[in-house]
Parts: sequence; C-alpha cells; structure tokens
Amino acid sequence: MAYLLALASAALYGAADFLGGLASRRASTIAIVVVSQLAGMALLAAFLPFLPAAAPAGRDLAWGVAAGLSGGTGVALLYRALAIGTMAVVAPTTAVCAVVIPVAAGLLLGERPAFLTGVGIVLAIVAIVLVSGQQTADGRVTPAGGGRSLPPGIALALASGVAIGFFFLSLARTSPAAGLWPLLVARVVSVALFGAFGLAARRGFSMPRAVLLTAVLGGVLDMLANALYLIAARQGPLSVVVTLSSLYPASTVVLARVVLHERLSFAQVVGIACAFVAVVLIVS
Repeated sequence: MAYLLALASAALYGAADFLGGLASRRASTIAIVVVSQLAGMALLAAFLPFLPAAAPAGRDLAWGVAAGLSGGTGVALLYRALAIGTMAVVAPTTAVCAVVIPVAAGLLLGERPAFLTGVGIVLAIVAIVLVSGQQTADGRVTPAGGGRSLPPGIALALASGVAIGFFFLSLARTSPAAGLWPLLVARVVSVALFGAFGLAARRGFSMPRAVLLTAVLGGVLDMLANALYLIAARQGPLSVVVTLSSLYPASTVVLARVVLHERLSFAQVVGIACAFVAVVLIVS
C-alpha cells in the first residue's frame, strides 16, 4: 500500500508542478505560490477535524516549520523555473537534486553509499550536464558552461531540488502520532513567508480568473500529494518511498509534451532518461 501511495503522490506532484508552472507564465510567481499554498492549506484545515485524532509533539511541529521554509522556497523556485524554462528539462533536474539531498545527509551521519548509489550519483551528474545543454538553431546541443550561460530555468531548478530535498527530509522526520499536523504547520509557514514577501515587495496578487483556478487546482493537488507522501513514508521504507515519489517529473513531462508540445533534442531526451534511472539507483 505504501508503494501505491508513493506512486500516486508522484503523479499528483507532477500534475501540480505543471499547473503551477503554467500559471506562473501568466502571473507573478509569488502570487501563484501564495494562492496555491493557501488553497492547499484550506483543504487540509477543512479535513483535519474528520481525520483520526493526532498528538503532535513540539519536535514534530518544529520539523513542520522546517518543511514549510524549505518546501515553500522549493516550490517558488520550481514554479519560476517551469515558467521560464522547458518543463520537460526543469522537472527531472529538480528531482535528481531532491534525491541527492537525503544521500548527502546520510554521508554526513557516517553512512557510506552502496555501489549502485555511487553509480546513481555519477549518472545524476551526467543527466544534469545533458539536460543543461543549450539547443542551437541547427538542432545541436552545446554543453552548459565554457563561456555560455545555462539555459533558462536550470539554475533555479538546481536550487529548487536542494530545497525540496530538505522538505522531504523534514517531513520524514515527523512521527506517525503527529498525523497531518506537520503539513498544516508547513503550509501556514510558507503562506505567511511568501505573503509577507509579496507585500514587502509590493507585488500584486491579482490574476485572471482562469489563472486563479489553475493555481488553486495546483495547490489542491500538491497538498494531496504531500499527504500521500507523508503517509507512505510512515508505512514503508523511506528509500523506496522517496524513489517512487521522486518520479513526479514523469507526469510533468507528459503534460508538457501533450499540452505545450515541447520539443527536446536527442541529447536532452537521453539526459532525462538518465535522470530517471539516477533517481532509482541513488536510493536503491
């Protein structure tokens, strides 16, 4: 059951990211983040009274705050990256970085990666190089660097992946007795953070009705994905759950291809394939 929940969370995460990135192309990223996060918070707050009673400890709430800070930052960076870059490239890049974070945390705690994990890390680097290549007018792809800037969204995708990795770690550190309260705390923190930032920067929160509905739907799907991930992480091995949940770029890529008709070079297709394989190997 945990694996099915993790797969379902991956599908919902990918759809939510696609909707958030799509909405961010027509309105301020900060406004989209606030609206989507607020919609998810409202959904969870409405359902909490009907869920089994929970008793979150102070430690669980603290991890919820950490999840709110890292998750909110990761979502904001990801939405912006999806808005200015190629979705089918940005999403896998973010996912690879998000999976690397738990591995790095394990190393700091004295763990030593298995052979397949090491292979996955190397493959992740290869994937990032391939998907970061810029496509020229004649269809060739030039590697990032060497005096050339990164393609739009890639730098933000890398930073987003790091933040999302810490988000996954923070939620995984909460106890089952806490129920879904850490998620609610995380949402309150992220909404307050980006709401205050938007007000301080004098960013408007208005947007067309169609964009508003897209942002709200994205926020609802993202909250459902978070809830499924949190439940799955408490029922099954974290490494397997994170692996399956980190396959969320699949639905983002499919939606970007079907809806936006995004085109990729052969090298970038290979890079995306390497990213998916790396996700599996790193936490195998």
